[in-house]
Amino acid sequence: MSHPLSSSEISNPRREPSAAELLATPVEFVRGVGPLRAELLHRLDVRTAADLIFFFPRDYEDLTDRRDIAALDDEHIQTIRGQVVEIDSRSSGFGKSIVGVLVRQGNDFLRALWFNQPFMRDKFHEGQFVLLSAKPRKKGGRWEMSHPRVTWLDGAEDQPEMRLLPLYPLTEGLSQYQVRNMVASAVEQFGHVLEEVFSSELLARYNLMPLAEAIPAIHSPQDAEQLERARRRFVFQELFVLQLAVVARRWQQQIGFRAPPLEATADIHARIQRLFPFEWTAGQRAAIAEVAADLASDAPMNRLLQGDVGSGKTVVAVYAMLACVARGYQAALMAPTEILARQHAATLASLLRASRVRYLLLVGGLTAKERTAALQQIAAGEIDLVIGTHAIVQEDVQFAKLGLVVIDEQHKFGVRQRAALRQGDQSPHYLVMTATPIPRTISMTLFGDLDVTTLREMPPGRQEVRTYVVGPAEHARWWQFVRGKLQAGRQAYVVAPLVDESESIAAASVAALFERLTNGELAAFRVGIIHGRMTADEKEEAMAAFRAGRTQVLVSTSVIEVGVDVPNACIMVIDSPERFGLAQLHQLRGRVGRGKLAGFCGVLVGDELSEPARARLDAFAATSDGFQLAEMDFALRGPGDLFGTQQHGLPPLRIADLRRDQTILEEARRDAQQLFAANPGLKKPELARLRRQMLVRYGNALELSDVG
Repeated sequence: MSHPLSSSEISNPRREPSAAELLATPVEFVRGVGPLRAELLHRLDVRTAADLIFFFPRDYEDLTDRRDIAALDDEHIQTIRGQVVEIDSRSSGFGKSIVGVLVRQGNDFLRALWFNQPFMRDKFHEGQFVLLSAKPRKKGGRWEMSHPRVTWLDGAEDQPEMRLLPLYPLTEGLSQYQVRNMVASAVEQFGHVLEEVFSSELLARYNLMPLAEAIPAIHSPQDAEQLERARRRFVFQELFVLQLAVVARRWQQQIGFRAPPLEATADIHARIQRLFPFEWTAGQRAAIAEVAADLASDAPMNRLLQGDVGSGKTVVAVYAMLACVARGYQAALMAPTEILARQHAATLASLLRASRVRYLLLVGGLTAKERTAALQQIAAGEIDLVIGTHAIVQEDVQFAKLGLVVIDEQHKFGVRQRAALRQGDQSPHYLVMTATPIPRTISMTLFGDLDVTTLREMPPGRQEVRTYVVGPAEHARWWQFVRGKLQAGRQAYVVAPLVDESESIAAASVAALFERLTNGELAAFRVGIIHGRMTADEKEEAMAAFRAGRTQVLVSTSVIEVGVDVPNACIMVIDSPERFGLAQLHQLRGRVGRGKLAGFCGVLVGDELSEPARARLDAFAATSDGFQLAEMDFALRGPGDLFGTQQHGLPPLRIADLRRDQTILEEARRDAQQLFAANPGLKKPELARLRRQMLVRYGNALELSDVG
């Protein structure tokens, strides 16, 4: 039975199932799978025949230099195939062990050895066929391999022609041999019904291997060149379809929605400028000009404003909001945390003292009565500016005339939260900000539908923060330095990665650090504590005490990472810094040196720090350029949380790797933009399959259901 029959097929037995129905066949009906293996495949998110066909290898065993035992030499890594004839394990004294496996190939023998890996004994049984890869050496007339790479062939499987053996992601209960066979069955049984999404003209234009050739080539390549062509085909397709979706979303926003034109006349511009007690930098003036031009249009602004920590993005956001209010519309500012929302409210309060702008803070901590009153004022148009958390996008919040939404820390909000404030075909303008400089590759994918403005220069008077990697021998001197600054009237943050102690993670916790410091290094000072498990009121109380100087030191998790601004705090101490990414360390460092005082950041490390972690922290100490650090973090750690699906709802990439495939991404982006510009909505019949794939994969996440 190759696929389950629907009731319509029973009543109409002559109807052939469509290609889509065949590819949607539950995986248990693929030859060689069955219900038990299907359950294991479900753990790998493989549920249908199509999933199995597109279950790409994670790597390949290079068997290019495959030899007979008699032809081995001791200069290169080589691969031999043989049958296990003997397994032994013995102790070599002092608790050390040796596992030996004797492999026969015709009349020749080779011994594989593993030192201090007793578990290898259970991985072999006599009669088993294996491939062993390593650099061999001759000892006592017989070849040996120490710690060879092993491919278990699970039976007399012989693939003499296969030089690159695919290695798939596995789960407990499945072997490479089984997965290879199941994938091969799916390709043989259902591969012929796969539809080529690219027309022959596009295949030629983009130099792509046709799908019918690429599927077998990716699963069992003849050589490295064929594998590279097959990989390029699928990587290009995945990134090209994503870029088409990004371009389609942008096109849809421009043609599908209208926003109120909010022109900042010369008079409005001058009135706003007078509210600021300082001169704008050249970078801020350029950013304001770009934002003002967007606001003046009836096409909704969708602009990303990225700037390093402390580069003055708030000035641009406040300008945009006041320009909106000056034209009789409401503006909303959304921040990812209540601490940051309250801080924005405090900043606006000091700027707007001499103005008639009516503003309100809408956060989760309001009483039911306060919230009801606030909602009535917003709906009646009695409030010009609303500052809050994601509480702003809840259904009961109705604006009278919403003209602009400013979203702070864009990567904390998804596309849907941006779209939630639209009404019918009316859309507000959107300005989204981030103080986490975004690597170019990420901005081309996640934020490709946004125009990007970058603030690079720092406002005058902003101090550079001196950063030190403090080893165990220097801890006492460092705390002495901190105490000196506190005695001089300054304040300090101390950050740890965990709220509570953890048995499984070797890192400092806020609770333990607070106890240690208040009984030890900082016993003579007033120390406060703040972390994510505290209530909103407790957090606000802790921040207020620190702002007012009632506490001199604030022990915290990374909850203070974004936007918190206490000019008298000039010291940042980060315990277990290896638990944070470079971008996050840079955010934390950005909390100090914000006033006229020089800033100091000490990252406290232990003896057990690995070489790569030490190199990363040395790089962090050596540069204060957030853009440089963001690219470095991306190169070291990959997309990480930025590409975590919780944030933006995009499905994960199956084969493309944004670090490795940057060149293909740029090519795919350029080609997608050109194709869409020539065919808005992708309406031509020869683009129908491409359009369908784009909608199936990204229609929901990017709200493209009505494209074209």
